[in-house]
Amino acid sequence: MPQSTPIQFSVFTKPWRMPLPELGRHVRGLGFTGVELPVRPGFQVEPGRVARGLPAAGRLLADFGLTITSVAGPTDEATIAACAEAGVPLLRIMIPIGDEGYLATEARALRELEALVPLLERYGVKVGIQNHCDRFVPHALGLRRLFERFDPAHIGAVWDAAHNALNGEGPELAIEIVWSHLALVNLKNALWRREPGPEDAPARWGVSWTTGRQGLASWPRVAAELIRRGYAGGVCLTAEYDDESAVDCLVAEDLAFARSLFAEARP
Repeated sequence: MPQSTPIQFSVFTKPWRMPLPELGRHVRGLGFTGVELPVRPGFQVEPGRVARGLPAAGRLLADFGLTITSVAGPTDEATIAACAEAGVPLLRIMIPIGDEGYLATEARALRELEALVPLLERYGVKVGIQNHCDRFVPHALGLRRLFERFDPAHIGAVWDAAHNALNGEGPELAIEIVWSHLALVNLKNALWRREPGPEDAPARWGVSWTTGRQGLASWPRVAAELIRRGYAGGVCLTAEYDDESAVDCLVAEDLAFARSLFAEARP
């Protein structure tokens, strides 16, 4: 059996738009040592200021014992270069399905990824593609069709357990499918809910975002399979819950739950 490796747990800081010093203090107080930072309009680091903003954010968060383990943002050269300067190894993206349909979107995405490779090689940064339900590349098999032709040093998979479960893939099979290029694991949980409506109408279903102990994604099975394979990457808790007023307490509970599962799964 492979030797187990301690897991670094990070959190996606999208729920908190407070100034960076407050963010660092807040996230460290929740028990995390890493963050995934959004580089998006309205957040602490905006795309137009990424060249200076991201390295500065990295230095400031380091004062609180935090590492920027990944960034969710655009794949332009300015962002890739800023990731390199800030020591951020991974730039997370998703692939939305355009009006042209799935296969045409896939072909376009492959061309765009191919064009990114020289930049990624020059700066030593990896792009990680995340699966997402609805009109995105949704599951492990979809991710594999995008990454399998590339060197895992350049293009990897960010496997999201909740979106995977919403699309019906078992975690053991999904992890096998993405294993060669697995760069990061996202942990959150969700379940399908029937939308209110008359009983004689066609059923409509929505998604409820819930805690790690609930929902369709089995965190115990995910942890067991990753440890069985000797996973040495990071785990990001994405702090997505329907009850936005309770995010702090829920993500702290989920962090404790995730840590306990990885500890129990070690041989």
